[in-house]
Amino acid sequence: MAVAEVVRKAEMSEAEWDTRVNLAMLYRVIARLRMTDLVFTHLSARIPGEENTFLINNYGEMFEEVTASSLTKMDMDGNVIGDGDFNFAGYCIHSGIYIARPDVMCVSHLHTKASVAVSAQECGLLPLSQHSLVPLLTMAYHDYEGPANDLAERESLGRDIGDKYCLMLRNHGLLCAGRTIPECFHFTYYFDTACQIQIDAMAAGSVKQIPADVVASSHKQYQAGFDRGEMGVRAWEGLRRQLERDGANYAI
Repeated sequence: MAVAEVVRKAEMSEAEWDTRVNLAMLYRVIARLRMTDLVFTHLSARIPGEENTFLINNYGEMFEEVTASSLTKMDMDGNVIGDGDFNFAGYCIHSGIYIARPDVMCVSHLHTKASVAVSAQECGLLPLSQHSLVPLLTMAYHDYEGPANDLAERESLGRDIGDKYCLMLRNHGLLCAGRTIPECFHFTYYFDTACQIQIDAMAAGSVKQIPADVVASSHKQYQAGFDRGEMGVRAWEGLRRQLERDGANYAI
């Protein structure tokens, strides 16, 4: 698969370049956390002021190879703007969320082992850990319809996510949305970690769920942070410093 030509920073708006840098950073962070599935999952971001377009990985690039300039820009109709290539299933999934949710600016879709395992459990995600309370604050479910190669699934994805930000894709994996890239990462990290904890805890034997009243009181606190737009901000800047210390070349 041909790699997209390098897009020059001078040819785009400041908002687009900033979005490209932060989305490329998200790819690198997900790669470092070993949450990838070869080249078959995808992260995307909408460009502020360009509601009908979004950025996604150039199909065939490993997550640790993604840079700001290598991302593919496309519109909701599946047209590539400039150069690049895309995974059609990724286009279906991400455009479906963006069409249904004008407030969403970033979408992650992953096939981590833990999230696929929990997505196959009838019970879904349970309140077994403090980590689980983050995705459970805003959780919905979507039944498996195949490998997302039918544009008709965009409607059911949009309908099933509703006003939530975490979507369990049954027998498939996880999907998270965010009003910012750090917020999307925050939901993604806690969603996957909660799934890992659930699988480990259930494998060890009987489990104890967090009482409903504690879940409710905790959610009031998390909701307050969400309403203030604080989710993920501090950790995101720490991750940026970590990448910079290690010389990661994503911002090119």
